[in-house]
Amino acid sequence: MTWFRCPENRPWASMRLFCLPHAGGSAVFYRPWAKEISPAVEVHAVQYPGRADRMADAMVTDAHQLARLVAGAMAPLMDRPAALFGHSMGAVLAYEVARLLQERGSAPVHVFASGARPPHDRGDDRVAGKDDDGLVAEMVKLGGSDAEALQDPELRELVLPYVRNDFRLIEDYAHRPAGPRLTVPITAIVGDGDPHVSAERAAGWADVTDGRFALRVLPGDHFYLTEQQPDVIAEILRTLEVPAAP
Repeated sequence: MTWFRCPENRPWASMRLFCLPHAGGSAVFYRPWAKEISPAVEVHAVQYPGRADRMADAMVTDAHQLARLVAGAMAPLMDRPAALFGHSMGAVLAYEVARLLQERGSAPVHVFASGARPPHDRGDDRVAGKDDDGLVAEMVKLGGSDAEALQDPELRELVLPYVRNDFRLIEDYAHRPAGPRLTVPITAIVGDGDPHVSAERAAGWADVTDGRFALRVLPGDHFYLTEQQPDVIAEILRTLEVPAAP
């Protein structure tokens, strides 16, 4: 099973945007982006194993291993300039993927880190060890479209194992500063009401790259990017200097 879901193949596109979902998320989260973004950009959303159409695939329990697998799968698609967008857990993975790609001589042109504390400032929240009700309560607190659906017992049985896996993966993640520093520019984007990460903490992403850094704060909570999708896409296009969709 392939790692990426591309809602619209665009052989003419001048750039690819690889989107990495949040903990408990899947590639479908980014499906609407393909219609809204410029025709000059081809969207590829990462589908982590153990969910959706990859339910039968073994889950990956280590963030560094997951980043290596994603970076390896991206290699054949790096024939055009590429940018990475990751939300929450996906932001940290995007950073690690960018480091690997840079090391291999095919660095992305930009990393967008959304709704996430920087890699070296992970905090001490522990959600993965909570019981099912506690896990669902945490998801409801963060927001997101699938939180309410988890009141359904059958759905819980399907979804909670990979949600718990993702929370454990990101909670066990440790930044490894050794090795070449990232030189790729980073833009951190956060919601002004995000209970998980403040703008001040998001500014710490500047410490992990020698490239340019920008911080953008938009209205909303942890999942600000659902309601602010047009502004997020506009920010991406402006940063990448790609004309907006007509």
